[in-house]
Amino acid sequence: MAEQNTQPETVSSAKRRRAPRRWVRGLFFLLICSALMTALIYSPLFTLQRVVVHGNTYLQAEDIEQIGRIYKGQPLFQLKTDEVTQHLLQDLRIESAVVRRELPDTLAISIEERQPVATIATNYGYADLDRQGLVLASYKNLRQVPLPLITGRQLQDRFVGDTNTDDDVAAILAFLQHLDGNALNQLSEINAADMNAVTMYTTSAVQIRLGSLERLEEKAQLTQDFLEALPESKHAIEYVDFRFRAPYIKLNEVYKEPAAHS
Repeated sequence: MAEQNTQPETVSSAKRRRAPRRWVRGLFFLLICSALMTALIYSPLFTLQRVVVHGNTYLQAEDIEQIGRIYKGQPLFQLKTDEVTQHLLQDLRIESAVVRRELPDTLAISIEERQPVATIATNYGYADLDRQGLVLASYKNLRQVPLPLITGRQLQDRFVGDTNTDDDVAAILAFLQHLDGNALNQLSEINAADMNAVTMYTTSAVQIRLGSLERLEEKAQLTQDFLEALPESKHAIEYVDFRFRAPYIKLNEVYKEPAAHS
């Protein structure tokens, strides 16, 4: 019986002696992993050197870096992508953003911008409006940007982040919602001084007569189709009239003196 009792005690004592050793080995392993992780985080190999931006049209890559509070040279693994995303979304011009690291030294950012569709005069200068009438940018002097300028109207006391409250301007924006980016880029001016005689001008000085904005979607589709075909037109066009059910195109006839008879 005595021999049977001593064997479990011997095994138990051996386990107790090995337990501290396992604990020490585990702690040593954790310390090594921590050291490796620290070396990895602060390694020059994994410092931010490049910022690649996708989806931007109006905002420059430098603007994105500034808005996101991104600084090249910082450890890539210390950079918190969720914080960068939140900084970007606080800018009214950015509708959505996805930020991810790309080893060894790159931060990739995909954004979707709120698209400005028109510029309009204000009592302090000019403002860019998106399709919902949100003021995305304001400035004192008119800039050379590929956006149609709404003339004959002026917004009062509307600043960045404010929304348009003018019903006539809202009607113009509702019309522009139906045009794609290429069509918008071909428009230079929308004269809305008389909402029963709205007239647009292309960058090539072709006049588009809309009249009132009744049958808005129909006239917008006619405008879209016309602007798509305009660059390929073999004829010089003076104006196109969409005021009536049957569109009318007036060609630009250049006067030529009759040839002299001998």
